[in-house]
Amino acid sequence: MPPSNSDPEKTGDESLADQVGHAAQAMELVDPDASASTIDRWINRVAEVIGVTTLAAIVILVFGNAVGRYLAATPIIWAEELVIAIIPWLAMSGVFLSVRRRNVIRLDYFVAGLPGHFRTAINIFVAILSAAAFTALAFYSFQFLSLFGRDTTIYLRLPTGWFKAAMLIGSVAAAVAFLVGLLQEHRRRG
Repeated sequence: MPPSNSDPEKTGDESLADQVGHAAQAMELVDPDASASTIDRWINRVAEVIGVTTLAAIVILVFGNAVGRYLAATPIIWAEELVIAIIPWLAMSGVFLSVRRRNVIRLDYFVAGLPGHFRTAINIFVAILSAAAFTALAFYSFQFLSLFGRDTTIYLRLPTGWFKAAMLIGSVAAAVAFLVGLLQEHRRRG
């Protein structure tokens, strides 16, 4: 039975749910770096390659280990160790990209109702506070690496510092990204 024209969720031939679905799909397919400079696009692509490569490696390792374990009864004993070791690189590449693209979860809904000068002050405060938090994380990550970076993984005998360095590098990159974003916003307004 065709829908009636009196249905409030229908507009034309397309339901509201279909319209929302199409709008969401269109938003997901838009290049998030379309308005970025060439250097910004390049930096974001490098971070994307790190994240995608890490995710692909995790998927291949987990799938290969599952196949080996359940089909051939020969698990890849070092696969879990490597997956756990490279997850910080995946996480920090995602954090870095979300900061650069300004997709970090914020309380924009509440700040949007404030007058312009309060919004500006709050945005500056949040950017500086966030940069300080990531700088502190970088400091403690450096201390951790100094103490434990030469330890080796159990099966592969690789230095854990190669993997834990993601916390230091990612924290520094995120702190710098917050400050650069703040400067770029200031230049746009000024």
